[in-house]
Order: sequence, then C-alpha cells, then structure tokens
Amino acid sequence: MYRYRRLLAVIVFLGLLLAVFQFSGLRSNFNLAFLHQKFLDNEASGLLIFIVLFALGNLIQIPGWIFLAAAVLALGEVWGGVATYIAAVISCVFTFWVIRLVGGDVLRQIKGRWATRLLARLDAHPVKSIVLLRLLLQTVPALNYALALSGVRFRSYLVGTLLGLPLPIALYCAFFDYLARALHVPGY
Repeated sequence: MYRYRRLLAVIVFLGLLLAVFQFSGLRSNFNLAFLHQKFLDNEASGLLIFIVLFALGNLIQIPGWIFLAAAVLALGEVWGGVATYIAAVISCVFTFWVIRLVGGDVLRQIKGRWATRLLARLDAHPVKSIVLLRLLLQTVPALNYALALSGVRFRSYLVGTLLGLPLPIALYCAFFDYLARALHVPGY
C-alpha cells in the first residue's frame, strides 16, 4: 500500500504544479516568442530565465523542442545548441531530484515480470540504457519521471544524460537552423 501512496503523491504533485502554472497564466510564457525575446533582451539574464523555464517546463510537460528552437533562433546554431545542452542537463537533473524526493524509488516496489525485467536491464547497464533512452527520447518528462522513480543511481543518470543528449540536440539545432534559413525568419 505504501508504494501506491508514493506514486499517488507524484501524480498529485505534478497535477498541482500544472494547475498552478495553468491558472496563474505562467504557462503562457512557455512559447517560442517569449523565450526568443528574453534572449534578445539580455543574453546573460535571458540564459538564466531560459534555464529556469526549461527546468520548470520539463516538470509540467512542455516539449523541449520549443526551448531549443528559441535558443537557435536567438543565438544561432552553435551557441543555441550549447545553451540548450546546458539547460537540458540542468532541467533533467532538477526533474530527477524533485521526482525522486516526492516518489522515491516507487517503481522498484511494483511487482510483476515486466517491471522486474525492465529494471534488471536498467541495473545491468544503467549508463548505456540511459544514453540510448536519451538518444531516442531526449528530455521527455515521462522518461525523467520513470528514471527518477526507478531507483537508478544519480551518477549513472547524470553520465547517461551528459552522453546521450549532445547528438539529438545537435541534429535538432541543424534542423531548426535550416528551417529558419529556408523560411527566411527575420533577424536570422
């Protein structure tokens, strides 16, 4: 019964957080135009706002590509990619610790062959598994939640995240750079 309370606590926490952002109007700041303008206003404070919004956005299911596109449009392909990589890693770490604090390793307590088999594979090769998951799913919030609740060691989570994010971020940066040039985005 204890495991279900921890899982319910995570669901309630995320629901309340989403409600606060939705009803306060803060969720409207999670858009391409707002993020782009913050970078243009001041790159240093814009980067800090970008990181904070990316971390909070990851908790409330805002897709990471919005942040990446804003960074590429404001800073260019290379520096936008660097800013996104830094923000994505911080966001994933923040999400990991918040969800781990609320839910612990609740997925370890679920009984069943399927859960046991998945966790055994994660335990056998945690860094390799996380790198592969990052290559496929990047910063998808559900992935961050599942890994935090899986009981995987933070060190493995961090190393897998650091190694798994550069390639997809670089590919997305090239794509958004190409798109901005092809569409003749003003100021780009």
